[in-house]
Amino acid sequence: MGRYHFSGVAGAGMSPLACLMRARGHDVQGSDRAFEQGKSQDVAARLEGLGIRIVPHDGSAIDPGLGRVVHSTAVEADTPEMRAARAHGIECVPRPRLLAEVVNGGDPGVAVAGTSGKSTVTGMLAWLLRESGTPATVLGGAALVGDGGGACFVPGPAGGIVAAEACESDGTLVGYRPAIGLIHNVSRDHGELETLRPQFTTFAERCGRLLVNAGCPEAAAIGRRLKAASYGASPEADAWLEVRSVGPQRGLGTLHCAGTDVALNVPQPGLHNLENAAAAAMVALELGLGPVRIATLLARFPGVARRHEVIGVTARQIRVVDDYAHNGEKLRAAITTAQAGAARVVVVFQPHGYGPARFLRPELRALLPSLLRPQDRFCYAEIFYAGGTVARDISSRVLAADLPAGLRCGYAADHAEARDWVVREARPGDTVLVCGARDPDLPRLARAVFDALDA
Repeated sequence: MGRYHFSGVAGAGMSPLACLMRARGHDVQGSDRAFEQGKSQDVAARLEGLGIRIVPHDGSAIDPGLGRVVHSTAVEADTPEMRAARAHGIECVPRPRLLAEVVNGGDPGVAVAGTSGKSTVTGMLAWLLRESGTPATVLGGAALVGDGGGACFVPGPAGGIVAAEACESDGTLVGYRPAIGLIHNVSRDHGELETLRPQFTTFAERCGRLLVNAGCPEAAAIGRRLKAASYGASPEADAWLEVRSVGPQRGLGTLHCAGTDVALNVPQPGLHNLENAAAAAMVALELGLGPVRIATLLARFPGVARRHEVIGVTARQIRVVDDYAHNGEKLRAAITTAQAGAARVVVVFQPHGYGPARFLRPELRALLPSLLRPQDRFCYAEIFYAGGTVARDISSRVLAADLPAGLRCGYAADHAEARDWVVREARPGDTVLVCGARDPDLPRLARAVFDALDA
């Protein structure tokens, strides 16, 4: 067995892999700048509880005895750890490459791809496999509600089923060769469609069995060229999703798949969650689970952390929801789902980095005025900065100024100001959405908002 060091181990994609390597008998250590800042301590405690050593992020723990240094794509090449690894001649492995190795070695390997929803689809699949007693390894970017930790990890036997969330953000979808691949959607995120299409196409070509969402034009086009099996609310889908209700509390529908019907009674509202359930059910059927078992288990799916996760409802009937939405399509899904269940929605959105803020700026400038109703309120929290050398040349104050004056867009310099803004704006019966990615303190902000409103 080898020795692994995970640089950036607190990341949602990194911690499950570290846990898997430890579960498979390897000696594992890890570091993260978030730990140095006193953040993500629950993640650190969980990793240590599994036998993973947490070491300083300053390069001092990188020694010649290490077999591999696995690094997050958020870790710059010139950090002390990366410089030390190169100096010692240690193999440096990007996280996506290791994940692809694990998936490609599965029997079968399943890769869940798409620019939105893949964490929830993977979480649903993890729930179905775990609760049905099917031996499998599952790795995803978000933990199931109630499981704790920052990511989804279900340990399974080596050489068995492996299902994982495959991300397009770093261009590494092309490294997967899964027996079963799924493309849930393809939209502008982390890059323009022109740069995403070739990556998703190559991924699709390397899948043994390909499933695509017929409701997404980009995914459907790829599927048609490769004669993939399709699912979704489109009448042209091979497995048609009949939608009966999208909320406000649950999603109800039926997946009609080759003479087999799967009843979908999903505890999370929104059309997107019915589509997520349809995707998970398609993969589960491929893996041999029966339709009745799938339906029974999905009806009590606990949800995925920070995916329309209801923190609570105050005494004044103000619902506070924590959501990972961080791009145009995710914000559209989160806000429209909230609007379906509330006459008024109050949104705090924190962009997840300076590069993403620059990239999304023109899209958000056009989207938000068309999405928000006159009675809704919206506030930009200041952009999340994780550290490093990124150019800090844009501010949420600028993004707020992009929107029409009639929207009265708010601006919060920090989480305390964001909480206070919500307290001033929220009224009985509202739904409050706290949206954003990457910042480990966002769940704490959602809880602080709830506590302040409930006081």
